[in-house]
Amino acid sequence: MQLSGPEILRQMKLNNPGNPGEYGRPNIIIKPFDERCLGSNSYDLHLSPMFKVYKDTVPYGMLPYIPYEPGKKYSMRDWFGNEAYYKDYINKPFKYDFRNPNFLIDPTKEKETIDFEIPETGAILNPQFGYLASTVEYTETYNLFPYIDGKSSIGRNFILNHHTAGRGDDGFCGTWTLEIRVLHPTVVYPFMRIGQIYYDEFRGERKQYNKNSSSHYNGQQGPTPAAPVPVDSFIKDLVEKQR
Repeated sequence: MQLSGPEILRQMKLNNPGNPGEYGRPNIIIKPFDERCLGSNSYDLHLSPMFKVYKDTVPYGMLPYIPYEPGKKYSMRDWFGNEAYYKDYINKPFKYDFRNPNFLIDPTKEKETIDFEIPETGAILNPQFGYLASTVEYTETYNLFPYIDGKSSIGRNFILNHHTAGRGDDGFCGTWTLEIRVLHPTVVYPFMRIGQIYYDEFRGERKQYNKNSSSHYNGQQGPTPAAPVPVDSFIKDLVEKQR
């Protein structure tokens, strides 16, 4: 059953001695918190200015974003650091096509990132790239199931703020990493409302995220790259046994 806005607020004020800490703590912690962001059954989350992109996905000489200047006329030239790179793109567009296997992602490997901070005046994101960002808000959740999604207005601007990773866990503590994609070149701003967090009750014995040895992201701060995805040979063994 999903918590209402007033119930979210009540859970934030209700100390639970069974939660971590010498004297316990509430089931929901959101920092920073402002009641103006509390909705009927969710709380609005905001975009942190720190971004990352995987270095291997950005063509050499191409910019990961364009600083936004209201009123300026933009063209493809603005995606390139100088005229030489732009001319190379004109002559050899296949080198810059994101479908080129040269920009391969291997989920089982660690990845080097390009880190940048978007300016207060805004940044234009490129539909070719996937961006790692994060929420401004740090949250802790106990005895409840937290999950995030995009706000309706974010969706109607064709901004995707997460790829399958919008579900949290009982015991998760940290900021939320966002996997952002845009359908069109789109301006985003630091501290804009980027999503909402919801809370559900659940049944059954607890298996807390912060006590699970296979948890990768507890305590994360800022946009966090993907941990290497395991290839579980024991699953292959189980499949072979079932034949």
